Amino acid sequence: MSRDAIIIKGAKEHNLKNIDLEIPRGKLVVITGLSGSGKSSLAFDTIYAEGQRKYVESLSAYARQFLAQMKKPDVESIEGLSPAISIEQRSASYNPRSTVATSTEMYDYLRLMFARIGQPHCPGCGKPISRQTVQEIVDQILAMPNQTRFIVLAPVVRGRKGEFRQMLENIKRDGYVRIRIDGAITDLDSEIDIDKNRSHTIDIVIDRLVNNGEIKNRLTDSVETSLSLSDGLAVIHYPDSQNDVLYSERYACIECGISFEELTPRMFSFNSPYGACPRCHGIGSVVEMDPALIIPDPSLSLRDWAVAPWKQAGRHLRRYYSRLTGKLGRWFKFDPHTPFEQLSTELQTTLLYGEQTDTQNRWQKTKTDDTYEGIIPQLERIFRETPSDSLKEWLAEFTTQRTCSECGGARLRKESLMVKAAGKRIHDITAMSIEHAARFFQAISLSDREQTIAKEVIKEILSRLSFLSNVGLGYLTLDRQSSTLSGGEAQRIRLATQIGAGLVGVLYVLDEPSIGLHQKDNQRLIGTLLRLRDLGNSVLVVEHDEALIRTADHIIDLGPHAGINGGQIIAQGTIGDILASKDSLTGQYLTGIKQIAIPKTRKKPVKSRQLIIKGAQENNLKNIDVSIPLGLFTCITGVSGSGKSSLIDDILRPALFKHFYRSREKVGKHSSIEGLELIDKAIVIDQSPIGRTPRSNPATYTGVFSHIRDLFAKTPDSKMRGYKPGRFSFNVKGGRCEACKGDGIIKVEMHFLPDIYVECETCKGKRYNRETLEIKYRGKNIADILDNSVEEAVEFFKNIPSIHNKVRTLNDVGLGYIKLGQQATTLSGGEAQRIKLAAELSKKATGKTMYLLDEPTTGLHFDDIHKLLDVLTRLRESGNTVVVIEHNLDVIKSADYLIDLGPEGGDKGGHIVISGTPEHVAQCSESYTGHFLKEHLAHSYALSETHG
Repeated sequence: MSRDAIIIKGAKEHNLKNIDLEIPRGKLVVITGLSGSGKSSLAFDTIYAEGQRKYVESLSAYARQFLAQMKKPDVESIEGLSPAISIEQRSASYNPRSTVATSTEMYDYLRLMFARIGQPHCPGCGKPISRQTVQEIVDQILAMPNQTRFIVLAPVVRGRKGEFRQMLENIKRDGYVRIRIDGAITDLDSEIDIDKNRSHTIDIVIDRLVNNGEIKNRLTDSVETSLSLSDGLAVIHYPDSQNDVLYSERYACIECGISFEELTPRMFSFNSPYGACPRCHGIGSVVEMDPALIIPDPSLSLRDWAVAPWKQAGRHLRRYYSRLTGKLGRWFKFDPHTPFEQLSTELQTTLLYGEQTDTQNRWQKTKTDDTYEGIIPQLERIFRETPSDSLKEWLAEFTTQRTCSECGGARLRKESLMVKAAGKRIHDITAMSIEHAARFFQAISLSDREQTIAKEVIKEILSRLSFLSNVGLGYLTLDRQSSTLSGGEAQRIRLATQIGAGLVGVLYVLDEPSIGLHQKDNQRLIGTLLRLRDLGNSVLVVEHDEALIRTADHIIDLGPHAGINGGQIIAQGTIGDILASKDSLTGQYLTGIKQIAIPKTRKKPVKSRQLIIKGAQENNLKNIDVSIPLGLFTCITGVSGSGKSSLIDDILRPALFKHFYRSREKVGKHSSIEGLELIDKAIVIDQSPIGRTPRSNPATYTGVFSHIRDLFAKTPDSKMRGYKPGRFSFNVKGGRCEACKGDGIIKVEMHFLPDIYVECETCKGKRYNRETLEIKYRGKNIADILDNSVEEAVEFFKNIPSIHNKVRTLNDVGLGYIKLGQQATTLSGGEAQRIKLAAELSKKATGKTMYLLDEPTTGLHFDDIHKLLDVLTRLRESGNTVVVIEHNLDVIKSADYLIDLGPEGGDKGGHIVISGTPEHVAQCSESYTGHFLKEHLAHSYALSETHG
């Protein structure tokens, strides 16, 4: 066995055709080919899966049951595998607590830095906090009103798990009688049962006192005892108000009487109760009832059911609310038939949020039942208290997510936010972009002592900031939620994290790391991958980017086509070998033998037919007015982080969905949108799966399956047996196989081994019962039809227009190889996207539809992009508007109109640099897109002349 290669023999996973392959180790290797040709099957489902499986198998059976198991790929053998790490193009964590800083571990270093060199400041007066002496603590307690009762406590456990049996015995042995566990005081002589799996707070009861002017010496002794037992802390509990006041020998503001505990990293964690904001619990936002959703039409009166939840309530509740409306009118002296918008602001507030205390007292004098609490407080109380999930789901429709009013979105409690290092709060730093933060830490000014303590921490932070900048993510802010990142951004963050780990001898498998990256940042990404290789690792990349393909040490081109017609190695070797191969479609596009031609004509904008977004200010958009010409193919371009997604995904899409479909999704900040009356609907076409379960397939998604079932129901045999179209559905009882419930497969759980899916023995994978399969149309039963490829279906149904038109459209977008009944979970992102496009093309065109696409070239080969552009052009030719966010220069040069945002990313972006035709934008010296587009257009014209 060669030590310099990964040797694969007999790879047959999915559509791979029993291939044998040698991949050089320690090199940058690119796997390319058409969408669906088998790239991911080779890279992830075979090579990475086997590497991961072998590692897991080396663990004990006990450990394996806690790990996700990967099934053995369909391959004879793989030799020379290193430990494998997968960095896939998947969406980041949906956990709202995950941010760029936490996912890169940078936030852990920031917490440590602030805990060690941070200077607390008083939340009340803003002055630096000083330490408290015993005398100062006693004086503050004695300043309480005379006869105030209080208990002196020594906090010995704060938020730790365990049973603490030995500690309790020691406390009892030292002569103490009572303790407080999680807020409840109990005798040490009683039986104490502490759940070891929960976090607990335990305080020793030192003394019980009443402030009567004669307790100074006793109080001093008690406070000193508490401070000695609990490492400088003392808690004073006031039973009458149930309040606790924490005192510390270390930090306190004498003027405001506010004390701080010793600074620890957990004080700066929004995932810990000791650091998180108590109102939003560290999320940074809260879900509240939205007055605009509760009263959607203020022109209505209370009598006309202006309050939407009242109107939608049941019959008995509507009677109650009708009576309540009359009582409110009599008490507040207003006519319930008056439109809500004509009521005074004060009265509107009272109706929505309830009465103030003095008003409530007057109300109680005239009312025998409960006080009127207000529309919103009542709905919030019902939401809080109801055990009904359906009621909660209904009430959630009237809520919206707002920035937390207590922490302002900073996620931390006010004490943590008042600790500063180098003049900055921790939130001030996380609110910076990666580029800004790098400049801050490079120029940070610290005292000699602080520099000594924080030197290594700052070094680690700067290292991570550098890696993130090198993969083109300098525009991201550190507090950006991971759930808002694109698949490409999330992948590059994981890539930067891996480079920071400094591992050697590892096999890295990446899925299109260039996604979402402007050509300006592409070379930096390539440099990062080369650096990963130069550390001594093998880097295997599934990629279509021309620059990355030309840089690779070794290229593997799969094909010749997709699906069942793919899975073969067409060419491999250096870039020269690929260019010289006559069979390589990739080589033909790289040499220019095949190319995506520049359109001979472009549609021109009509001034009277434009959609105008005014005052766009979401995220980094600089209050811009954007005109999108209707009936054209428009590309939104710009460097990464310039504001493209903010404009289209955060403002335009939700605004269109709200206008046409009454969506409750939050619309990004803008003034208005003009021209909505010129379009009749909006459709988003992305690369998300067409279904999450094996039951979804191209036939069901496009709607052609309904026509096929109708056709089978009309056969003479079906009519004779009384079969309806539902008989031929595998989703309902009747015609499906009940042994597998229409899945065709049965899952067998294997505990510490991966689950196994076996073919259903009853139906042999056909999904239907025997009687249903006896019904045939032109010699084929319903299972045979689902097993047909799209190409076969085009010929088979050529005399049935309702079916033929839909399957022909699937064939036209380059999906002739997929099966009608192919499980949605086995389709690539590019295939799913083209199925959606085909579904739209097969519908009757209105000519007034707006289609929105965000980087549709993700996962697509040059030839796939060619087909995609043909489809988008067909949509445009029907009079529709196509708006695409894209970095791919072939798509950009094919558009009618460009809107280029920038000039940079992050804070330096959000402006319109230039708009117009691709030729016009290419002449703009301030546009990065124009710079690269100019070269690309010149190259395309040269190729056209060379190859005719």
